[in-house]
This record gives sequence, structure tokens and C-alpha cells, in this order.
Amino acid sequence: MTSLRERKPPWIRARFPGGERHGEIVQLLRDETLNTVCQEARCPNIGECFNRGTATFMILGDTCTRACGFCAVTSGRPAPIDWLEPSRLAAAVERLNLAYVVITSVNRDDASDGGAQIFASCIELIRRRSPGTAVEVLIPDFVGNWDALETVLSAGPTVLNHNVETVQRLYPSVRFQARYERSLELLRRASDWKPRVPTKTGFMLGLGEQRDEISELLRDLRSVEVDLLTVGQYLRPSAKHLPVSRYAPPEEFDSIREEALSLGFRHVESGPMVRSSYHADEQARAAQLVNVELHR
Repeated sequence: MTSLRERKPPWIRARFPGGERHGEIVQLLRDETLNTVCQEARCPNIGECFNRGTATFMILGDTCTRACGFCAVTSGRPAPIDWLEPSRLAAAVERLNLAYVVITSVNRDDASDGGAQIFASCIELIRRRSPGTAVEVLIPDFVGNWDALETVLSAGPTVLNHNVETVQRLYPSVRFQARYERSLELLRRASDWKPRVPTKTGFMLGLGEQRDEISELLRDLRSVEVDLLTVGQYLRPSAKHLPVSRYAPPEEFDSIREEALSLGFRHVESGPMVRSSYHADEQARAAQLVNVELHR
């Protein structure tokens, strides 16, 4: 097991956040009282993505009703839902002239629809104010509320993303309030209901998974027709979070990428510093090109 103080391998490196666009986006987030998962989850790619003019906005507050063992987002009792948040988010996207945005959220198991209507309102208002902006959503499992999933899909996201995070065996320790089968069912239903909307998921290495379990996970994901995949290295946010079991070398990420592509994933981002929204615009572009060809 590794600790926070142990030296990380040389391939675990990220640029220090900075640059003109990085500062602009950070200031706008403060002005509009908005959150990004880039900041809350301490993403190592925040500098690169902000300077590309992309960001992953985190809606429904900054406090999660769950306490996953890997996640840096604060858990506890969240504040009441802010119904004006979609308007502020749409205004921020317009002001920054973003071509691609990702919207994710904390889990809101305290809300009857898990916050699905806020997701839908964000999509609709962004499209109204910025018609040329593509909108990806990274949603929770809504505790199996499929009406909530339909609410989000009906708003017309560019990509529907829901992360499985890890292999099935590790769910009790990594995501004890989630269910592996429920996440697969969500992805299956999304593919069935809106086949023209690419589905996407992601998972991490370094939580104790075995290589054969990863292969099983890849097959499970393709069985529910997931199109896009991200695979990254788990980095421990603090001493109270789950320890890192190992740092997978770059060649292992390459091997997983090749295996995933051979199974039929449309696009795969796999590497130590990859996170769920990393190069999201490029992934969506690749998937949409394939879908255009398929439905011609």
C-alpha cells in the first residue's frame, strides 16, 4: 500500500495550473457562485483544460449525500437545491464562449429526482443562449429512478456519461452506496432510449483491481453498448481516503486501451493522468462522426 508521503512514479505529473484562460474561468466561477469538479475533485489536469477553454461544471451544490472512499468532494447534508443555478451556468458558458462543456453533480439522494430537472434545465438554457455549444452530462445513478434518467435524456445532451469507477468486486469498499448492476442498467437504458446519444463511462486503476477483473468490466460495459471510455490512475486525495494499492505503468493503460478498442468502444482515453472529462470534446467528436456514418 502507498501513502500520501511516498514518492510517486515519474509518469504521475501534471502542470501547475496557470495561464490567461485559467485565471479568467476561476474568476468567473467566483463571480457567478459556480462550482467545478475540476476544483472540488482536485483534478490534475485543471490547468490544461481551463486553458483549452473547457471546464466541467458541478451543479447541485458542493456537498454530496454519499461518501465514496476515493472522492475528494465534501460529503454531508447539502443545502436546498438552487433553482436559479441553471441560469447562472448558462450565462457563464455564454460569457466564456465555450464550445464544449461537461455538467456533473454531487449525489443528491435527498431529492426525489436526484436533481435530474436541474440537469435538464442546464442543458436547455445553455442550448438557448449558446446554440453552438455541445453539452455532455456526467450523471449520478439517481438511485435507479429511471424517470429521472429520461428527464435528462429528453433535454438532448450531446453525450450521456455515468462512471462505474471500479470493478464489481470492489464496490462494497469503494462505492458502498452504489450498485454495480444499477450503473450498468442505467447505461443500457440510456443506449436503448436514445441510441443517437453516445454513452460514456470511466474507471480508475490503483484501488485493488486485478487484470482479469478489468477485462470482465470491459466486456460488461460493451454488453450494454457503452461507446466512450476513460481509464485513469486513482490518486489519494487525503489520508482519510482509500490508499493507492499500486501505480499502474503507462504500458498497462496502453494495453487496456487496445483491448477496449478491440471490443468495439468508439474512443478510449487511457493513461495515468486521464480523468472522466479529459479531452471530452475530442471523444464526442469521434463518437458523433461514427454515429453519423452508422445512421446515414
